[in-house]
Amino acid sequence: MEFRRLGRSGLSVSTISYGNWFTHGFQLEEEQARACVLAALDAGITSFDTADMYAETEAESVLGRTLAGQRREGLEIFTKVFWPTGPGENDRGLGRKHIMESCHASLRRLQTDYMDLYQAHRFDRTVPLEETMLAFADLVRQGKVLYVGVSEWTAEEITRGAALARELHVPLISNQPQYSMLWRPIEPQVIPACEREGIGQIVWSPLAQGVLTGKYQPGQQPPAGSRLTYEARNPFIDALFRDEVLARVQRLRPLAEQAGLTLAQLAIAWVLQNPNVASAIIGASRPEQVAENVKATGVRLEADLMAAVDEVLDGVIEEDPRRTISVTPW
Repeated sequence: MEFRRLGRSGLSVSTISYGNWFTHGFQLEEEQARACVLAALDAGITSFDTADMYAETEAESVLGRTLAGQRREGLEIFTKVFWPTGPGENDRGLGRKHIMESCHASLRRLQTDYMDLYQAHRFDRTVPLEETMLAFADLVRQGKVLYVGVSEWTAEEITRGAALARELHVPLISNQPQYSMLWRPIEPQVIPACEREGIGQIVWSPLAQGVLTGKYQPGQQPPAGSRLTYEARNPFIDALFRDEVLARVQRLRPLAEQAGLTLAQLAIAWVLQNPNVASAIIGASRPEQVAENVKATGVRLEADLMAAVDEVLDGVIEEDPRRTISVTPW
């Protein structure tokens, strides 16, 4: 396993992180989830990402039970706050009350005294940013949070947050955006802003919700057991699950084979070529998927291969920075 510093901080993370959105507490039984986490640990993964709202808080609990007994100092545990976790008006958003209460609840579920990285899951336009950042600062001072991050914030929001973080002496070190060969809205504005502010990327969906594994064939029904077959549809896949996109992905297969990689390994290695990316989050429903995907760590793709990928996908790549928009739905 390869490790990288997260932004300009002193925190090192594994270049492959294990995430449990859509799996723990929902898609997988707990024994399956445990087997995948243990496979991640065996493969050298030390960074684990979750969120309070995944599977209505159960994902944190499953991860906490599975990691219990591991050497805490050898792990980097990330979670998030923003989305509703209860029926009340204060059970959501980035107000001080919800941040404080959610942090304490996440610590209980994760069975730990502190979180290595606590992330604002979206930007909250209904709450003064000063209130949000002060709450994070207080959690840092209390020792319950070591570092602070954001997820799916725009370049302007990141810049504003970083300015307040400096005033409050808060270690704001990361952004967690969607990023893959097919989904690149962070490249024009977000990554340059993060580079200026010393913020690194922990990217989610490097496999484009499974599309870049090649398992979805144009003109065919999704294979049994895939994410598309679940009743709780994943809203992020709809923009990618089109025959035109699926056909282009199949044309990537010879490029991956020439590099001695699977399509999934090629996709993960591709995002890790970006120097601002510290880690790519993978999920898994089987331990062997973890074992396959971690082989992308340390892979260096030649410039001609990167150019060939762009040529194959030309016309189906999403690059509009406006697609990185923080929404407050309530």
